[in-house]
Amino acid sequence: MSTRQRVQRIREEIKRAAAEIIRNMKDPRIGFVSVTDVEVSNDLSHVKIFVSVLGDDEAKARTLEGLQAATGFVRTEIGRAVRMRHTPEIVFRLDSSLERGARINQLLAEISSSSDDETAQGAEDPE
Repeated sequence: MSTRQRVQRIREEIKRAAAEIIRNMKDPRIGFVSVTDVEVSNDLSHVKIFVSVLGDDEAKARTLEGLQAATGFVRTEIGRAVRMRHTPEIVFRLDSSLERGARINQLLAEISSSSDDETAQGAEDPE
């Protein structure tokens, strides 16, 4: 197995384990969280866990604070679940790509709606 394939396999295992661990955490600061992506360094020493959080900016900040406070716990649990010799350092990052995608869809819908309105108005005006 190549190094790239190994890193990819471990990345998927860490993503699955992190989602399960976070889902079972009891910290009241942590809201509804989805693990959207995981980046693993080639030497497996660092992991970025990207999360999407349901709620307003305050809820997102509280959730990120709770996750960062639990980094040691999450790291230990990932080490157990993935059975790594050396558990990587973990950093949590908010993933706003879903929100950006929703905003883009909203803008496209508005553009489409306004162009449909203009087309309808043009069809009504037989100059």
